Amino acid sequence: MDRTSKVRILIVEDEILLAKDIQNRLEDCNYEIVGIAPSVDKALTLISNIVEIDIILLDITLKGDKDGIDLAEIINKKYDIPFIFLTSHAEGPMVDRAKAAKPYAYILKPFNDRQVSIAIDVALESFYHKTPGKDIQQSQKVAENNSQVLQIKDSLFLKKDHHFERVPIKEILYLQADSNYCTVYTKSERFIYSMVLKKIEAQLPESQFLRTHRSYVVNIQSVNGYEGNMLFIGKQKVPVSKTYKEDVFRLFRTL
Repeated sequence: MDRTSKVRILIVEDEILLAKDIQNRLEDCNYEIVGIAPSVDKALTLISNIVEIDIILLDITLKGDKDGIDLAEIINKKYDIPFIFLTSHAEGPMVDRAKAAKPYAYILKPFNDRQVSIAIDVALESFYHKTPGKDIQQSQKVAENNSQVLQIKDSLFLKKDHHFERVPIKEILYLQADSNYCTVYTKSERFIYSMVLKKIEAQLPESQFLRTHRSYVVNIQSVNGYEGNMLFIGKQKVPVSKTYKEDVFRLFRTL
């Protein structure tokens, strides 16, 4: 699977054995770990230097002058990245302080792989809807999320096999529908999802993507030519139906 399909996660945890265990679990679940930070300072260095971080797993209790909540407040002020708190406590003064930092989800220790996956989904959906501050118990009890497509920053997050895959919008060439399935073709890979084309199309920027046929939506920036009622996208040909012909070719005549 192409690396761009993986949700990219930074782990902030000062217990190295636990951090490595979390890393192994997440990699087994097809997430990509971009780094492990044992302190606030190290985490800020990684956040500044790594171009794409989708989620930060953040332990509330860290050794040093600053803890995970201090880091969360910095992230809220300077970075547009959702974070998930790792904590051993479901209530108490520390949790009250943590709630004020408005995390996008919580993971209660000890946890299992399913709980981590659920928390990541909750965080992505909360970030998409701009609704931080999920209650700890609410985050833990969510079994399935209704959203199947999220457009966050410059990527689509598409639900597959109970977790989200990340597909950069700029990498998408075109989409093809086949009954209740949709195939997303990118520059290096293709992804098949059990959802209708219209649902994915609704999350794409209208200025960049265009419906050419009831079964096709194309990235207009990927079109390198046309002939008759066919658009050329690399070595592939995508049809243009009568319904969309006028709109499609009016656009290309203005380029």
